[in-house]
Amino acid sequence: MTNTIKALLETIMDPEIPTISIVDLGIVTGIESKGEKQVRVELTPTFSGCPALKIMEQLVTEKLVENGYTDIEVKTSFNKQWNTNMISEKGLAALKKHGLAPPPKHKGYIELNVLSDTPCPYCNSRNTELKSPFGPTLCRSMHYCKNCLNAFEGFKPLG
Repeated sequence: MTNTIKALLETIMDPEIPTISIVDLGIVTGIESKGEKQVRVELTPTFSGCPALKIMEQLVTEKLVENGYTDIEVKTSFNKQWNTNMISEKGLAALKKHGLAPPPKHKGYIELNVLSDTPCPYCNSRNTELKSPFGPTLCRSMHYCKNCLNAFEGFKPLG
């Protein structure tokens, strides 16, 4: 039953990055089916001030209602901290497709110099320059590729 629900949730795209599902982004951290029409979904946001949180809760509820679920609880939880290692391989590819350099896998400790070695999502070159560790959102940084001459955003590794 939870695989069916997960498959439904995989069709919900992140409101800010429409090439990645909320499942592949790693924010669906719990699915519990208590009966044929009962479901509980737990979301862990990428950060506590995420402006799309209520929208994602609503999208999950709507998707489940559309598919016949009647007893639905969608809960945002901060019990577990989200980190970029929770993004699936499919999700990393989706970030790149959106023009964002995907974050590297890490072991919890992240240094600023990791941002200086960000490959270009357009041409894969590592001949890139960190322009600013601060991008349009808290989870992004700004870069420039010296090979294909594109500016791009990198998704910061967060631990």
